[in-house]
Parts: sequence; structure tokens; C-alpha cells
Amino acid sequence: MTSFDSSPTLTAWRALLAVAVVFVMLATTGWTAVRHQHPDEPRALALASWARGRVAGHALPDADAPPHRLAQFFAALTPAQRTRLADKYPLVVGNLNGAPVTLRYHANRLALAQASAVEQQRMHDDRLSPDGRAEALRRLNRIRAMLENGRHILAFDPSGKGRAAEVFGDLDRAQRISVVVPGVDTTLLTLERSAPMVNAAPVGMAKSLYAAERAARPGTRTAVIAWGDYTTPAGIGVDAALGNLAERGAVRLNALVGALPGDAPVSLFCHSYGSVLCGVAAHELPSRVTDIAVAGSPGMRVENARQLRTGARVWATRDRGDWIADVPNMELGGLGHGADPVDPGFGARVVSAGDAVGHSGYFEPGTESLSNFAAIGVGAYGSVSCAGSDHTCHKGVTTGGQEI
Repeated sequence: MTSFDSSPTLTAWRALLAVAVVFVMLATTGWTAVRHQHPDEPRALALASWARGRVAGHALPDADAPPHRLAQFFAALTPAQRTRLADKYPLVVGNLNGAPVTLRYHANRLALAQASAVEQQRMHDDRLSPDGRAEALRRLNRIRAMLENGRHILAFDPSGKGRAAEVFGDLDRAQRISVVVPGVDTTLLTLERSAPMVNAAPVGMAKSLYAAERAARPGTRTAVIAWGDYTTPAGIGVDAALGNLAERGAVRLNALVGALPGDAPVSLFCHSYGSVLCGVAAHELPSRVTDIAVAGSPGMRVENARQLRTGARVWATRDRGDWIADVPNMELGGLGHGADPVDPGFGARVVSAGDAVGHSGYFEPGTESLSNFAAIGVGAYGSVSCAGSDHTCHKGVTTGGQEI
């Protein structure tokens, strides 16, 4: 873990550097405005159709209704009625927090098949530029991969750059649930990556964590969600220095967690800009969220862990070679994300990143960071290795009913 000189002079220089960086980003990248979904995009059209729909003579509920109300709605339907709704409105049902998990999987397979047909047409559309047709091919390949047998897609929206979430394990029967919240440049095309960057993408992160959790406690039924279901900043531009997208994403994350089946404890693993989102979401997260772990964090938009206003344990880690350490930890007029979570004064439980390499290496198999994440995810807190030798990250943590 990198240490910092906290002298007033250095702090002032870092503040000036941050302001300079912001102006450079404004000049070179422009202001990336958050665009609302276009009325002609697939999910917008599906939602408009859903709003006019009926089942058993009754109007369908608002797609933005609270998860518990949507759960009650689906519970009152017959299996045949639920399936008919999923078949008719796959892009709606597949993304409804509150709909049965297996019904969402079914709906999203249909939505993926429809999106596959669209991309096949776009590949041969002469009205598109060569780059446009090439992107259609890349999207088609991604969608076909998501349609492979055995994959459980919890959310899918092909609109714009695309969003999705995937589950590893049995979410309905899980005794522990983990959610991986990724950072910038997460789109449909970047949910997965090829070697050597497999474990730097959301799906790879989640698969790696799932395997590590099963190895850590084979007798515990776990499920891990690769949650790429929010609009992330595009690159390290102004949006990445602001909290707007994190605030919008926090609403979506809270809706997801509030709709998870059962009552299993939930752990969040938030990487890079994803940790900003988790910081914004923290105070409204359901009480079943027991742990929030951040890696490579630029800040959580607070000055200390107490300001997160959460009962969850807050963990933080950063590799020695992570470039995020050189990003000034400050907030000025809404720019920047506040204090460094690995700073002792922040109050998080700082754990070792071990053999992790760089900003994207925290979920690599064999690393101490992944081992620590797995231990947190399954509640094996005694196996967590603290950064340094004082073991303060174990303070007040209980395992098996005993304080460590």
C-alpha cells in the first residue's frame, strides 16, 4: 500500500493539480452529458408497450414500482401468466427487480435472441459506416456468447452501449451473495475480455470471486453477481471526476439489492469508480448488506467511513502499483471523490492486496486481494489478512460467534 506525505504544502499542491487536471479534461474530452434513453431504443419501446398491456383484465404495474410491489404482482399470477408476460415483454420482465429470478433468466434469453437478430441485420446494413458494421459484429459475438447454455443473465438492455448483469451460482438458494460493482468503461462489449485481461472485466471478476469463495468454504452455497447494469463513465474524463453517474447507479444498485431473493447476507465488491457508486449508495442499502469492500478506489464521496452512514463493515485495499494512488483525493465544487479509503484516518478496515498487479489485478487467481475478498464474501473474517502487521482490520469482527 502506498503511503502519502500529508503536509499542508503537498496537500495544496495536490489540490491545484486536481483543478488543473479537470481543466485539461474539459478542454480535451468535453463534457460528457448523461443522455436519457432515446424513445426509439429497444427498451424504451418495450416499456411503452408494457404500459399499455394487461393481464387477466388488469393493467400491468408500473415498471418502476418498488421491488416488493412487483414481487407481489408476480406472486399473484399463475405460472402460465408469468411466462406469457416474459414471452411478450422480455426486455421489461428481464429487468424487473421483483420478478422471479428464473423468470428473468428466461426473459433475457429471449431478449438476447431478439438482439442477436437485430445485430445480424446491422452487420449488412449499407447505411452504416464500416465501423458501424464492425461494431455490430462485435455486439453480435458478445450476445451469442451470453446465449451459451448454462449462463444466467439477470439483466440485459441493448440500448445505447448496452448494460447487463450475470449470476454465478444459485441465487435463490444462496447462503451468501456477493455483488461485483465495476468501474469506468463498462458496456455490453466490455463485460468480458480475452486473455490476459479476463479477470479485469466484470464477468471475469465475478467468476474468479465465485471460484475463490467456493474454495474458501466449500460447504457454503454462494452466488456472485457481475453487475454491469448501470451507466458508467466513458474513460477518465469529467464524468469520472463527478458523482452524477454514481448517484444514478446507486439508485439501481439499491433496487437490485432490495429485490434479491431470500435473506442471505450480501457483500459488495466495488472496483475503481464502482467504489464511488457504493459510497453514494451506502446509506440506503438494506441491512442485509453486511460488507462493502473497495479496491483501487478514487474515493467514496465522504471524508471518513462514518459519513457513509451504514451498518456494513467497510473494507479497502490498494496495490502498490495502482496508478489510482496518484489521483488527488479531494472534493472541490463537486469534482473529485473525497478522502482516500486506504488512509488510516478514513476508518476502513485496510486489507492486503498481496500479489495484485496494477489497477485491474485485484481479482486475479492466487492474489491475496482475491483471497481476502473471498473470505469476506463467505464470512470467514478470521482468514482476512490485514495490510501491515497490526491486524486492525479484524477489530470487532466476529466469526462463529466469537470476536477475533
